[in-house]
Amino acid sequence: MTIKEFQDFILNQYGKRDKERGTPATFLWFMEEVGELASALAGDDEHNKEEEFADVFAWLCTLANINGVDIQKAIEKYTVKGVEGFK
Repeated sequence: MTIKEFQDFILNQYGKRDKERGTPATFLWFMEEVGELASALAGDDEHNKEEEFADVFAWLCTLANINGVDIQKAIEKYTVKGVEGFK
């Protein structure tokens, strides 16, 4: 499954409810998942880390969907256009 296919899957599954929730509330859910990922990264449970990475990515796709951003196109910044240097 490509990133675009996954983003579309999230849209088809949850799009109506996500749009109703809106960006501010969705961002709070996203940040909660990022916090859970941070906790998982501090531990040794590899399955939990995998689950939390999946949750963060799903909520990122949700945020992108309700804001009209195609993540696969957005990452062309790295894959096609090339980014010089690093942070």
